[in-house]
Order: sequence, then C-alpha cells, then structure tokens
Amino acid sequence: MSFLRAVTISAAVFAGPASANPEFWQYEWPNTDFETTSVESWVEILSGGPARDGIPAIDDPQFIEIDQVEDFDPREPLVVVKLDGERARAYPIRYLMWHEIVNDTIGDSKFAVTYCPLCNTGITFDRVVNGQELYFGVTGKLRLSNLIMFDRQTESWWQQAVGLGIVGEMTGVELTSIPTWTESWDQFKDSQPDGLVMAQPAYLRRYGQNPYYKYDSSTRPFLYNGENPPFGIPPMVRVVRVGDRAWPLTRLAELEVISEADIELSWRKGQASALDQTEFAISRDVGSVRVKDANGNDIPHDIMFAFVFHAFWPDGQWMLGE
Repeated sequence: MSFLRAVTISAAVFAGPASANPEFWQYEWPNTDFETTSVESWVEILSGGPARDGIPAIDDPQFIEIDQVEDFDPREPLVVVKLDGERARAYPIRYLMWHEIVNDTIGDSKFAVTYCPLCNTGITFDRVVNGQELYFGVTGKLRLSNLIMFDRQTESWWQQAVGLGIVGEMTGVELTSIPTWTESWDQFKDSQPDGLVMAQPAYLRRYGQNPYYKYDSSTRPFLYNGENPPFGIPPMVRVVRVGDRAWPLTRLAELEVISEADIELSWRKGQASALDQTEFAISRDVGSVRVKDANGNDIPHDIMFAFVFHAFWPDGQWMLGE
C-alpha cells in the first residue's frame, strides 16, 4: 500500500466531524485556550493521522563532522543554518521528513528548523518570543494541508507556513524567520567544508527513504480543499516565496538568475527532490536556490508548492515576468 493511500485511510478515520470540534480536542489539549483564535471555521482543521507528538520533534539534536557521514547521496537535500562567526549546520531532509521540527541552539541563538512535507515548506524560526524561549512540537493537525505546530510553554497552535499563532494565548503573534537555505550534500561539503551535520536521531524510522512517493508530481495536494492558484499555475509547481511575492521555480531555473524587487534569486542544478522517488539517488533534480538582498546578504525565503502560496497569500504577487 502506498504511503498516501495509507494516510488517506487514516485521515478518513480521524478527520470526521468530531475532529473539527474544540470540545473534542480539549481532552488532548487541556491547556490550550480554544476561545482565543483567528481560525474562522474549525472545519478548516483536519487530523493528518498521527496524534499529538505522534510525529516527534527533535529537542536535542546531535552533530557529526562531514567526514563521519557515510551514506548520503551527492544530491541529497539539506537545510543549512549559517550564523555569523559559527560553523554551519546541515539538517538533512531525510530526518526532517519524519520529525518536521528540530529545536536547536547555536551560541545565543535559539531556533526551530521546520519542514512540512505536504507543502514543501521549510522555514527556520527564532524560538524566543517576547523574551520567552519556546519549544515547538507537532500537533498532528493540518490546515489547508499545512503543518500546525504547537509550543510546549503555552500550548498555543501555530501555522507553520506563515509562522503565525492561530489558537491560544499566542494568537496573532508572528514568529521571526531566520535566513536559511536548502542545498545538496555535495554543495554543502563544497561551500562549508568545516560544517557540521545533524546525526541520525535515535528513532526507528526509514531514514533516507521518501514515504511520500511521487507526491510532488501528483495533480492535487493531500487534504486540501482550497482554490487552485491563478493564471493556470498547477497547484504542485514549486515557487520561491519572499514576503508576499512568489517566483515560479520553472522560471528561475530557466533564467538561473533573476534580479527583481531589490533582491537577487539564483538557481543551480544538483539537488534532488525530496518528494519524488523513494530514494534521493533516483529522484529528479529540482536544483538549489539562494536569495540575497542588494548587499549580498541571505534573506528569509521559502520554496513551497503554488497552492500553499495562494492559500496563505491570496492577495500575494505572482512574479511571472513579462
């Protein structure tokens, strides 16, 4: 049985009418203030199958040297965090695929590396909010197919794609994004030869195998009932989002460099899709993207499916060129 079929069956069981009822959720979330929320209709929130913490976030990641890694494919995708004066750290998608959140600390910087496979949204957030350090976990809930996170300190719910509190006392609070990017294993070794790599977590998971077989070539996203993007853009096409603008990855890959809206986007081949074949070695190449400001500094961005941009930025600007 394919992963998506199994999850569809599971979601059908867990995502019935009761799952859209805060009175039902209160048993699992006794400390969450469901009276305070920006969600207009609870039916927008569905169970993805796993219960709270059924997808376990990593709170104490361990790291190894580059030369200790033995089994990565050259095109395997990694999220890279590089802070001034610190060694770069790589967070392999092979681990984020199964854990979705890694809470980490470098020096005085406390952050969460997050990834939602169903939306291909990979965003790194500052974990300090109003002077309080938060640790994030996975609720097991989805809204518009996107991961809903929670923080363990207030048990508020957060929409991962926009980094916004949507349920509980943190409703309306926006997380600060940290500039990070995704590149391949070979590219990371070349650009950060003294970098560190997150070690394999101590869980029984099929790390290195994609459980979302051919998901990014499907015609319709999973558990999404919203509108398709405008201009005839297929919902599962990747776009590079910067703020409230989106550049189709197909356009960037064709031009390789785009300078617009006071930023520069660049693309180069060599990174495998995390959501194509069962293994990275045989998955198609989607390339690596960097986004910099006029001074050459990396700026926050995300590479998401087009349906996600339209769902959360319905009035956003599509950068389609002439």
